[in-house]
Formats: sequence, structure tokens, C-alpha cells
Amino acid sequence: MSSKQIALYPCSPNTVRGTSTKISASKDKVVYANGKTVIIRDLKNTALSTTFSGHAYSTTVARFSPSGFYCASADTTGTVKIWDTIGEDQSVKGEYKVLSGKINDLAWDGESKRIIAVGDGREKFGHAFLADSGSSTGQISGHSKVINAVSIRCQRPFRAATASDDNSIVFHQGVPFKYDKTIRTHTKFVQDVQFGPSGDHFASVGSDSKIFLYDGKTGETISELTDSPHKGTIVSRNIETRKSLQVWTVGSGVSNQQVGGVWSGINDLVSLSMSGDLNFLVLRMTLFVQAPQKAITAASPTSPSTFFAGSADGRVLSIDTNSTSPSDVVQLVGGTLHTSLVSGMATASSGKVFTTGYDDQIREIEGSTYTPASIPSLSQPKSVAVTSDETVFVAGITSIEAIRNNQRLFELKPSYAPSVVGAGGLVVAVGGEDKRVHVHTWNGNTLTEIRVLPESQGTITALAVSSDGALIVQGNSSGKIALYHSQTGEPIPTRWDWHTARISSLAFFPALSSPPTHVVSGSLDTNLYVWSLENISKRVLIKGAGPGGVNCVIWLGDAHVTDGKKTGRILSAGADGCMRVWEVELPGK
Repeated sequence: MSSKQIALYPCSPNTVRGTSTKISASKDKVVYANGKTVIIRDLKNTALSTTFSGHAYSTTVARFSPSGFYCASADTTGTVKIWDTIGEDQSVKGEYKVLSGKINDLAWDGESKRIIAVGDGREKFGHAFLADSGSSTGQISGHSKVINAVSIRCQRPFRAATASDDNSIVFHQGVPFKYDKTIRTHTKFVQDVQFGPSGDHFASVGSDSKIFLYDGKTGETISELTDSPHKGTIVSRNIETRKSLQVWTVGSGVSNQQVGGVWSGINDLVSLSMSGDLNFLVLRMTLFVQAPQKAITAASPTSPSTFFAGSADGRVLSIDTNSTSPSDVVQLVGGTLHTSLVSGMATASSGKVFTTGYDDQIREIEGSTYTPASIPSLSQPKSVAVTSDETVFVAGITSIEAIRNNQRLFELKPSYAPSVVGAGGLVVAVGGEDKRVHVHTWNGNTLTEIRVLPESQGTITALAVSSDGALIVQGNSSGKIALYHSQTGEPIPTRWDWHTARISSLAFFPALSSPPTHVVSGSLDTNLYVWSLENISKRVLIKGAGPGGVNCVIWLGDAHVTDGKKTGRILSAGADGCMRVWEVELPGK
């Protein structure tokens, strides 16, 4: 049985207010860091983006080599990895421990042979080395505090400039790189420094809101760029005339503060907002590319090609898998969002989507916007499900409640602590920390418990009920999955115990028709399994489907035939904030 990734919708760069976020570009791709993942985003077709998950600690910066064949990425422990960007296996060419602390920036020379890494450390704040061997190729010195940025002149004779929290810039000659002079033009932290493509000049920017221009060969200060100071804008300037050529305004407020930028072509500028939005600045147009910044914690399909995804920061996004436009494929849901983690999401037959969050609110999405009404939950909500009559059931840490048309119809304070809820037809199943699943029927007004399934080996962490209410599949904290008949409570022998960590999500396939033929499971162990209900012994493994752990899995559309094989499409998302679509050959008889 086979599977393949057919699309990846990446997260946005991680941002910190008042700190420059480094992004790098090569042709029609940009690379940046978020969590333990490095993302290469395709600017023409978002679904063709890729990720690198070779770091064990949080990544801080990534830079393409001038050739575009390799990428250097660094993390908070001072480790730099150099890896192949062309091959599918992303083989690591070199791994070097260059600093004792966090690396803030990297720079390649014009020959794609040498790298300078700068940041925080006990013995030194920067290190120059060969990409092939890690051998030293000079000394980065002259600073007394952490270095924020570095840039290397691409042409010979090589020069390097570093910017630091000690309010200074140090100019280095090379190679080998050695100290030449200290430049003290700024009065506050120097946030970034960059050589121009010709190597004739380099510029610096700082927390004092000043921009200075220097000679690229000698490091002599040429001038301060004073016209049209920044006021929440992005300015394109002509170095020769020192005048601004064009100004783009991308919004107002903290979320639209610009914390990074890169030229992705001769005339194409990509900037980064504090919110994580990437802004494509072309001529007089500004295109916004939105994506989650934090882990995906909930997802629900709305059609065979679209779905909603909620993240740990409370944002909910709509994703259209048929779109190839970077600005249209992912859209932030409008209206009043949750103020903290989205804990649950479910779609009703009418197309309405219901979400719950750790802000103790239950909200409803119509179209692509939250409705004004919201209902406070009785206790912190952990999961949500919808029955065939569009009653919304919410499992909180101390309660179960039923809501319809923004009215609370029923509430229950069970003796156990609910952990997850699932619904199909008029059957409602509630998993608890008592390691059992409690099966109920719903008559439109009252929830009646009809049976309790046998005790599991751990807390029930995932639950799904087939659309006709006939089958219940449960997953627990020890990675075991069990299947039951809801009407009789009889177990169906499965031996679905191949996961090695907590089961986080389960889904029947087909999702909207019966009888189901397959189940997909996602786990903290980063893997997905597709299980056959027609032949219990058949399964398909998707290994490493979600670096850091899979939080949610859903089916997109119905089965279809690809190359003579029956296949289905699965959406998985999790801790790395990226959403992946898989095409899987469905295991059968």
C-alpha cells in the first residue's frame, strides 16, 4: 500500500515584537523558521511548499546559498545544519556546533563556500567557517554584546558587516575574515545590516529608527537616509539619489508592524508583518498571504476541497485546496475570533461550523465569517460534535452541554471528567478520564445514557462515531485504538495498537455516508495510520506525517480512482503549524 504527500500549506514565520525576523529568498521561493521546522514556501503555488524537520531544538534563522542548491539553518543551541534543497530526501551536508547560545543570523559568501553565523555565546558572538568541513575561515570580533545580523559582500574582495546590541557595526575584511573597524552611527540597538547585490554599498537599520548607507569596500559612512521616515510603511529607495521610489502602506496597529523583508526577484519585495502575514509588494499592489503561526489544534471539512483549521493562538483559517493563488488559498476567518487556543471544531450538515476555545466560548461560522453571537460554556471546553439534527454537543472539563440555535437545551454534570465527544446520527459518545466511553442517545431534548463501553488502558483522548451512529472508534493516551458496535456495545476485534503515543484524532471514511469502510488515526508519535474495516488486518502507515505530533486528521471528499487504484485524501495538521494533504491507496479486502 502506498501514500504520497500532494500538498503542504505551511505556517508563517515566528515573530517577536521589536526584533528583526530574518527571511531569505531564491527565485520564487522564500525560506524562514518557525518552531523546530524550516519552511520553504513556494510564492507561486503554496501547495508546493516544503519543510525541513532535522533540528531537535527551536530554529531561529535559515538562509539559501547563492546557488540555491543548499540551505543553512540554525537553532537556539548554536547548531548550524546545511542541507540539500533540491532532492526530496533533503540530505544533510554538514552539521556544526559554532556558538554556545542562540544563533540570530547567517550569511553565505558569493561562492556558496563560506558561512558566518552570529548570535549569543559565552566565548564569542560570531564564527566564520567553511560549509563543506566546518573549518574556521577567520575571526568575527569587535562586539561586546549579542550580534543581531550579518551580511557578506558577494564579490571579491570579500567584506563582512555585523550589527549588534552594543549599538555598533563592525566591518571585517576577508578572507580569512578579520576585524577592520568599528562604526558607531546608531544610538540604539542595530537590528540589521545588508550589502547590496552589486557590493558597492551596504546599509544598516536600528532601533533608533535611522537608516545609514556605507561604502561596500571600505566601510566608510556615506550618508544617513532622512527623507520620508517610516510611519508604519515600507519604502523602496534609490541608493544613488538617496530618494524614496515607492511607499507601501500595509495596515495599522501592532499586528501590521513590519519585522522583516526580502527581495524575491528584481522588482518583487516580500515583507513580514508582526501577525505573521507575508506581504507581496508589486508595483502599487499589496497581496497578503496568511497562515497560522502556532500549532494547529482543530480542523473540520466544509466541502471535498475546503476545510477550516484552528490554531493555538485562537485564529481560524479557511483553506481551499483547489486554489493555486498564494493570496487566496488560505484566508483568515472574519469576525470576532477566539482569544486563546481553539480546542474543538465540527461541521453541521447545513455547512455551519462550530468552534470552541480555551476562552470558554462556543462560536459559529457562517460562510467565512464568525456570526456575532457566542455562548459561554459551562466549563472549559475540550471537544465539540454535531448530531444529525444540528444540535451541538460540547464536552467541558466538568460538563456536557447541548446547544441549538444559540440556545442551551440541555446540560449534564457527569460523575467523571469528560475528555472528548463524538456524534453520528442521534448517537452521542463521550470519552472520559475514567478510561471509558459513555454512549448516549439524543431525542432532541434529553441526553440518555444507554451503555458504558469496557474500560480502556488509558484516558480516552480521541473519539469518532460513524455518520449512521452504528460504529464507535476510540483512542487512548497509551496509543491503543478500539472499535465497537454502538447499539450493543460489542467490541470488534482489531488489534489496532501500532501507535506508540497518545491518539489525538480519529475519523471514519466516508465521513458523510454509511457504512464506513476505513478509519484514519493521528498520534503524538507523528504517524498516521489508515485502517480497513473490510479487512481488519490491512493498514497503511504514513510515517512522520506531522513533526512534533499530529493533532487532527480529516478526510477530504470521497474515494476516487488514481492509476487504477482506489484512493482517498487525508488532511493532517499538528504541532508544527503546517497542514499536509495525503493521497492514500485505500487498503481493501
